[in-house]
Amino acid sequence: MCYNGLKQQLKIVNRGGDIVVIGVGIDIVDIERMERALTRRRLLMGRLFTGREIAYCTGRSCPAASFAARFAAKEAVRKACSRALPGVVLGWREIEVSLESGRPEIRLAGKTAALAAGAGIAGLEVSLSHSRDHACAAVVAICDARSEK
Repeated sequence: MCYNGLKQQLKIVNRGGDIVVIGVGIDIVDIERMERALTRRRLLMGRLFTGREIAYCTGRSCPAASFAARFAAKEAVRKACSRALPGVVLGWREIEVSLESGRPEIRLAGKTAALAAGAGIAGLEVSLSHSRDHACAAVVAICDARSEK
């Protein structure tokens, strides 16, 4: 069942039926600052990113930009889910940005996945972008309106 109080939220129609927007999150990260943080604090990378994310980012021409975009996405997920999961801190490594489908998507794991499912979060849509200096991400948390009926 979707988060209580969503019946008055914005409803949009998707190919699969009605969905309800639970929350929206956005974040921006300074790429140079991310690079300095990862260089200065070697253990930070392993605390924030999954093995697949590290492998992907380190293989890019500008790893810091890819890490910054993924960190922005993780922060945006936390913000998008904050209304449905007030006061809950989601684990960094339980939020993963994947490109396996050819476009960025969010994959949740462990306790974070269970909490999101329990709150009725059926999906997280993500968009990533970066310029020379900044990386940003926007995330929309949705639930299936049919689960309210």
